[in-house]
Amino acid sequence: AKLVNSAYRGETSRKGWTTEADILDGVRTTTAEVGKIIKSKNSFILIGVLRDEVVASICCEWQELAFKDTVHFGMIAVKPILQNKGYGKTLIKAAEAICLREWRVVGFHMSVISIRHELIAFYERLGYKRTGEFAEFPQNPALWRAKVEGLNLQYLAKLVEVKRLVQVP
Repeated sequence: AKLVNSAYRGETSRKGWTTEADILDGVRTTTAEVGKIIKSKNSFILIGVLRDEVVASICCEWQELAFKDTVHFGMIAVKPILQNKGYGKTLIKAAEAICLREWRVVGFHMSVISIRHELIAFYERLGYKRTGEFAEFPQNPALWRAKVEGLNLQYLAKLVEVKRLVQVP
């Protein structure tokens, strides 16, 4: 929770490029929420450790969408002073590989605040596509408050390429 909050909110997040400090006040998550994810049989949190310190994370949650096994990625975070060094990309690719191996999913999806153009561009470089779907940004005044009116979430998805074996007669 501490890593995720430091990557997205507050003054420490301004040391990296994933900051939401100008659009949201408060915290991104709590230790209780992280605990629920860890205890769930349908999710896990992959972490990156550098010199005995957790410096990166991604939450992977199995979901069934349109009768297909998929994974929702969330809480993707890298310690702000270590951003732009490839850790996020490496972590996402590792999460994709683990989810493919363990859950045999057909794809991955995530939601991003739609005005986070640089973040959406980053995910697009990793093969994620805009689905054209949007949702209202969730309200949770106990944890965060929007500084910008009309925030919404944009959905991105990445389908898995199915490689077929070709039989030679």
